[in-house]
Amino acid sequence: MSKIADAFTNKKAFIPFLTAGDPTMEATERYIKIMADAGADLIEIGIPFSDPVAEGPVIQEATLRSLTHGTTTDAIFDMVERVRPTISIPLVVMTYLNPIYVYGADRFMARCKKAGICGVIVPDMPFEEKGVLIDVAHAHDIEVVSLIAPTSEERIGMIAKEAEGFVYCVSSMGVTGVRKEITTDVGSIVDQIKRYTDVPVAVGFGISTPEQAAAMAKVSDGAIVGSAIVRIIGEHGDKADEALREYVQAMKAAVMF
Repeated sequence: MSKIADAFTNKKAFIPFLTAGDPTMEATERYIKIMADAGADLIEIGIPFSDPVAEGPVIQEATLRSLTHGTTTDAIFDMVERVRPTISIPLVVMTYLNPIYVYGADRFMARCKKAGICGVIVPDMPFEEKGVLIDVAHAHDIEVVSLIAPTSEERIGMIAKEAEGFVYCVSSMGVTGVRKEITTDVGSIVDQIKRYTDVPVAVGFGISTPEQAAAMAKVSDGAIVGSAIVRIIGEHGDKADEALREYVQAMKAAVMF
């Protein structure tokens, strides 16, 4: 099974996110394959949750659409199992603590491994509570990705020292969403993180254009895009194939400079 580190081997990574089940599970399965073929190095698959506190309106709306269609965690794992043999890049899931514990943490991580998922991102899990998931995740060879936001160097160092897979560097405080400008000194934050870890650092929150992706990749190991991808899917529904392919190709080209 591919590992998260594979996404960063000898290259800058482009990492798209999509919400599973929006507009349908069949479309999600197809879109994952399209993005992988178009050059994505790792794909984040969002498991919808009714209270997505880290998300802006674009992903909130996609989450609502998915849940309205009856998307379940089991259906998402089944979908990943179907698509996994057709692609070679790493896959991670992004979700919240509640869905993991409702499902059962050990069962959740076991299904991740069975489906070929190599990591989990849990944006509402404070660093101090990481221990509640880390042991059960490791028991199933799943890495728990840490998020680091603009904060004190002491806290950055504390989180970075225990990072695994990759560090998700949050470019802006607040929720996800497309931003015209990214004004945070991301390069400085990445430099601080790299004083404490050799784990790759990818930047997300607010990136939507090739120019932004290129700028973030120049100061880090990769760029993460969520809302812009989800917005394309929201606009085109189950006919987003070509729009997604063109967008991912352009963004991957941008991080390669």
